[in-house]
Amino acid sequence: MKGFALLLQFMICLMFFSCANNNPGEETLLLYTRASSVYREGRYEEAASMLSAERNFLPSLVLRGKAQFFTGNDKDAEQTLRRALSLRPGNIEAGLYMARLEREKGNINDARQLIEKILADDPQNIRALRFAAQLSRDIGPEGEAASLAFLDQAAEASAETALVFIDRARSHWINGNVSSAVEDLQRARALLPENSPMINSLYGLESIIAARAGDL
Repeated sequence: MKGFALLLQFMICLMFFSCANNNPGEETLLLYTRASSVYREGRYEEAASMLSAERNFLPSLVLRGKAQFFTGNDKDAEQTLRRALSLRPGNIEAGLYMARLEREKGNINDARQLIEKILADDPQNIRALRFAAQLSRDIGPEGEAASLAFLDQAAEASAETALVFIDRARSHWINGNVSSAVEDLQRARALLPENSPMINSLYGLESIIAARAGDL
């Protein structure tokens, strides 16, 4: 158990680039793991409650802020997310949900500043690009051109992500993991528009893998 907790700590620190600010113990890591599982099941209020005492572990703060957001507890969500951003101003997940809260309050300029900061660090972030498009539409007809430009960028980023799934599907197929290969091809197809020149190739690959899988 101790070895697993240490491995989990390393992975979480890599994900959030926050080891310098956080030295979580095994109990903190295990609580975060359990709360994450509860959150994925849609039990947001319970997840937030499990992490209510946390003050310094960034992943737990971000998760709690998101859970509070989805329960409609905007006041506590804002407080939690601001705490997370004070620990790591560039945290994308906290910034994105903080921007959503600002938009809900009608603070469009504050929301836009948060999204612009995210895109300055991660220009291909699809969620931030889609939200930027939404903020542009909030302006009115004069924001439609900017909204379309952001969506064009998001589409390009989606195509790049699709290529990652295709490459991984090929690796799965080579290693004999047929079901995972098919799943990744389906994920790639969901990211591509129907008029993409890659879509027919994807259909062909899916058919070949499915046919060979049937022969096994």
